[in-house]
Amino acid sequence: MDRTPPAGDQPDEDATRATGDRPRRQGDPHRMDHMTVDVILPCLDEADALPRVIGRLPEGYRAIVVDNGSTDGSADVARAHGATVVTEPVKGFGSACAAGVAAATAEYVAFCDADASMDPAELPDLVARVADGRTDLALGRRVPTTRGAWAPHARFANRVLAVLMRRATGYRLRDLGPMRVMRRADLVALDLQDRRSGYPLEMVLAAHAAGWRVDESDIGYAQRVGDSKVTGTLRGTVNAVRDMSRLLREYGREARPRVIAPGPARDVAGSTTEGARS
Repeated sequence: MDRTPPAGDQPDEDATRATGDRPRRQGDPHRMDHMTVDVILPCLDEADALPRVIGRLPEGYRAIVVDNGSTDGSADVARAHGATVVTEPVKGFGSACAAGVAAATAEYVAFCDADASMDPAELPDLVARVADGRTDLALGRRVPTTRGAWAPHARFANRVLAVLMRRATGYRLRDLGPMRVMRRADLVALDLQDRRSGYPLEMVLAAHAAGWRVDESDIGYAQRVGDSKVTGTLRGTVNAVRDMSRLLREYGREARPRVIAPGPARDVAGSTTEGARS
């Protein structure tokens, strides 16, 4: 499918810099006006939210919607609104993310939830921090903007995991936020393996092992459209905490090897991609 790509805050003083010998990149701020960024949107029954999410993408940002078993026509809605659609039959948040990365071709990739709880219009601030060399992984720290946006049990679990993550890495992060930006080649080189709820945490742990600089800045967090499939339910939160606790234990026992250079993008078995940039 040929198509034309659809049309913040500064990091605080506690923004974390990893120790290590990773060189600082010198970015070109003049490239930001017409930059192309692939935005990966893991999707499970988000037909009602997708028009709003895709419609809020800035110019030069391409939506890659990864359909992970939707039964509400999410894929058709995404196509109708100009998104590239990837079908990932293997269930799991990490599986959907990995399939999106395999389909991405832009220099920069971003992740964002497809439930309209976050505003993709805030992505350029995160992209700018990576593009101009201030950080290697830019995270969005969620700040609720509406009552009930963040379920109490999910918010508590996130705080606990943030404390454990700081102990494991030294990163002074307060949120394991799903909105994030990095260079695609660098992400591929991390060779992330988790295909469940632990994917976001594994990314931070692997980034630490590779000597990346990581920071966060505030983004708005609103009531999602529709029912949550992961942390919005107590069962989903328990499963996510279990997956992430396992990763933290493994990281504590044996640090991942450093990544010396980015590797080539790899295809994800069983994934099919529709659509390409013209």
